Amino acid sequence: MDLDELQRRALRVHDLYDELNLRERGRVWTREEFMLGFVGDVGDLAKLVMAEEGAREIPGGGRAALEHELADCLWSVLILAHRYGVDLDAAFLRTMDGLDRSISDQLVGDQLVGDQPGSDQPVSGQPVTDQPVGAPGKRGGGPV
Repeated sequence: MDLDELQRRALRVHDLYDELNLRERGRVWTREEFMLGFVGDVGDLAKLVMAEEGAREIPGGGRAALEHELADCLWSVLILAHRYGVDLDAAFLRTMDGLDRSISDQLVGDQLVGDQPGSDQPVSGQPVTDQPVGAPGKRGGGPV
């Protein structure tokens, strides 16, 4: 299944939720409410990943629950992209191209610096840190 098919299926479920919410509550979810639902799904996913890694126990967890939450998160991303008019295919390719270039440049720079004894500065002039490349929350370092 390609991204277009995934988006069509996600929108079908989105439309069903709208119909159900209109009938039961008299209104549909706002974009903010979809985002809050996504945050909740990410929290559930985090707990399931911790359980998979042996850091916690979750009754009813396991592989099926992990797959379900990953699918829920993907659905939310697809719906948020739709609701905000984002061409997710193009945005993903642009982002991956940028990350590919940035990481590749850093790797080449690190190799050049690594050839110079005693150097602790990459070619970019930025200090070397223990922070992983592209760590969340780092501006310009990768997805945030």
